[in-house]
Amino acid sequence: MDTKESIAKEVKDLYQEGVELAQAFQKEDEKQNFPYDYQTWYTKSLRVVQVLAPDRYQEFKSYYEIDSKRKSLGYGTYVIQDFLKGVAPAAHRIPGFDTRSQALQNVFNQLTILNALSSRVDSVLANIDTELLSEIQDAELETAKKLSKISLRAAGALTGVIIEHHLQKLADNHGIKLRKKNPTISDLSDPLKSEGIFDTPTWRKVTYLADIRNICSHKKDSEPTQEQVNELIEGANWLIKNTF
Repeated sequence: MDTKESIAKEVKDLYQEGVELAQAFQKEDEKQNFPYDYQTWYTKSLRVVQVLAPDRYQEFKSYYEIDSKRKSLGYGTYVIQDFLKGVAPAAHRIPGFDTRSQALQNVFNQLTILNALSSRVDSVLANIDTELLSEIQDAELETAKKLSKISLRAAGALTGVIIEHHLQKLADNHGIKLRKKNPTISDLSDPLKSEGIFDTPTWRKVTYLADIRNICSHKKDSEPTQEQVNELIEGANWLIKNTF
């Protein structure tokens, strides 16, 4: 089971667990310890919502957590935490107020949010993957900058590898099939231009970066300059931040 399937299963299992909890609560099952069961489920679900749907996180919490700015207790303001504390509106103010029914409605609202998360798994994992890759690339470029003070060739070679990895990722993301098993920067850049991923100025920029990389890695009769290596590192940073 891959990561996506594992997360999707966790969301599904949490939702089903919540449904069973709500059903037992609705039937007033004497075997159920609602405060304990709910708190266990809520703690797990809260973290999942925070990661997969941060835009729904506060809403999910609001069905459980008492609003510190609340001015009155009743329909629309009663939350699960009130029920767990045994709190209820004054009977003379709101006759017939059913605390169990109101708490159950809040649980149902949370379940609705949790059930909607299944559609978010793919996009969230894609975002996480992109963020992690970006952090790794930034760290590698920083290493290349430090390495340039010791060896310009080594710094240029490392930056070239970073560019190749980024272009390979672009090709994969756009479904571009490559002929070579170990493509060079040019082997990757040309198809990206042909498929319209790169415009001509970007393609020319990448071609120029490839030339500098070749001086660093292959041409033994020509030494790279500090200016060239700096251009290579800065160009790689621009490429990573501006091509998707």
